[in-house]
Amino acid sequence: MLTPAHIARAVSAALDEDAPWGDLTSETFIPADARATARLVTREDGVFSGGPVFAAAFVLSDPACAVEQHLADGARMRAGDVVATVVGPARAVLTAERIGLNFAQRMSGIATLTRRYVDAVAGTGVRIADTRKTTPGLRAIERAAVRDGGGSNHRFSLSDAVMVKDNHLGVLAGAGPGDDVTAALRTAIARLPHTTHVEVEVDRIEQIEPVLAAGIHTIMLDNFSLDDLRRGVDQVAGRAVVEASGGVRLDTVRAIAETGVDVISVGALTHSAAALDLGLDLVVSAS
Repeated sequence: MLTPAHIARAVSAALDEDAPWGDLTSETFIPADARATARLVTREDGVFSGGPVFAAAFVLSDPACAVEQHLADGARMRAGDVVATVVGPARAVLTAERIGLNFAQRMSGIATLTRRYVDAVAGTGVRIADTRKTTPGLRAIERAAVRDGGGSNHRFSLSDAVMVKDNHLGVLAGAGPGDDVTAALRTAIARLPHTTHVEVEVDRIEQIEPVLAAGIHTIMLDNFSLDDLRRGVDQVAGRAVVEASGGVRLDTVRAIAETGVDVISVGALTHSAAALDLGLDLVVSAS
């Protein structure tokens, strides 16, 4: 999903925001013919993400910049590792420095947090997935970071799959009895192409059977207790993919995975990840 076009749009917008009429400081104090070499160095352990986005900040600032990536996206880093090297006109390197770092720090923070969740459920076969709780305009970039951390992506947008939540059900069935929910879901599903994936969210055990009776593909058990998750998994009995969501934390995710669910969606991967501490060590020289 993270195409060159996505990268170019996001990075160009960031550069335009940061230097709408040029970099006044660099253009005033740095000779036009000065060259610079900069090393992207991690100050803490983590998982790297964002190499192509980091590189685009410099290349879009000046095509004469060259970026060599030393660690692949998804690679584990130790404090002090040199992740990438940038060589090019000093003005361009200085202009793009903050934007390149912002993206790399943000993406590496997401990848690092995702890896912690993935490691916490190792051996259970459960997928850790993101949500649509992303920074507006940066979803493709942030979700690439989730993948670099070993996680999986949920539907990309509202256009990609059907996900019926409690508010949808309330409108569809007027909060009526179970048979009304089943009928409403079946009627709606009949209007969809056969290739469209349908997921339904429930927040009570008694909702499971009426929803499954409609022939849905995935059922989301939202904010269920561990005991109810186990009961829910037993009740579904393989008739649909079971996703757990709601208030998932690093210290609880293993216990949730051990209930037998197939997927755990975690909004915190993108809305609460701290930026990883990366720095750009730079040397400027005359051409």
